[in-house]
Amino acid sequence: LALGTLALLAGREGIGKSTIAYDIGAQISRGELPGCRKGEPKSVAVVATEDSWEHTIVPRLMGAGADLERLLRVDVVTAEGTEGTLSLPRDLSGLEQLIRDEDIALVLLDPLMSRLGDLDTHKDSEVRQALEPLVAVAGRTGAAILGLIHLNKSGGTDPLTLIMGSRAFAAVARAIFFAMKDAEDESKRFLGQPKNNLGRTDLPTIEYRIETAHVADTEEGPVFTGRVVWGEETGQSIRELLEATGEAAEAVTATAEAAQWLIEYLTSVGGKSASSKVKREGREAGHSESALKRARMKKKITTEAVGFPRETFWCLPGQFHDQR
Repeated sequence: LALGTLALLAGREGIGKSTIAYDIGAQISRGELPGCRKGEPKSVAVVATEDSWEHTIVPRLMGAGADLERLLRVDVVTAEGTEGTLSLPRDLSGLEQLIRDEDIALVLLDPLMSRLGDLDTHKDSEVRQALEPLVAVAGRTGAAILGLIHLNKSGGTDPLTLIMGSRAFAAVARAIFFAMKDAEDESKRFLGQPKNNLGRTDLPTIEYRIETAHVADTEEGPVFTGRVVWGEETGQSIRELLEATGEAAEAVTATAEAAQWLIEYLTSVGGKSASSKVKREGREAGHSESALKRARMKKKITTEAVGFPRETFWCLPGQFHDQR
């Protein structure tokens, strides 16, 4: 995360992007984040609109061990005295002054999309109209700016093309972090960096989990929040993990389709059939043998071997082959 630049933290909803961002901010506020600022506690500006400051953001910061005196909530007051939220590029001069006045090392934009106001986030020219002056502010002040951004609904294995909106978001950012769930264990997640124009491109992907933390007790009851628990490094890149996730998703779909066919087929033949015939009929219906085997396990289809030479039958639960 380079000083004086814009970076993105991308991922789907509910993956813990905000929790990760506040963990980074908390370390900066304590002067414990490895890098140029280590040993120098600095302030962090938070521009957030999707979550409540009192009920969500502050508890998350507490769960991360932040020095709350150095975490600044950014709001906007118009010339008419009404309150609003920061909009780019309109409020850049005010943001730059705040960074200088409060010795801010990191600005969190959560989410970045909401800061573009009336600009069309799918048009490169309008996205650049907001982001390029923002990058200039980062360069002049030396602060790092981290924008949180969601993913589009399309599939794929290229993390940069999965980022929502115009390609300009990924193009203007000097570094991109990408968070995703494990294909087989949804409680395990990964954070990697598919783009880094100013530093190493071989940084490891790291595992993390979001665990529940008790951070306070109030008259209304205990306060719980989520916090990041960092795990081991993995040798796989984000792109490789996305490929594995896609393969796992395809396997799940193939298994579900094979399971539906298998139940219907066995029901149609009286609840039991020779395994060789099941596999042959399934193959002709477009189901692989591996998908049929997974479907058999999923639906608790029993097997039994009878006769001589031995022949194996697949049976619906509760059905048994007549061995006479």
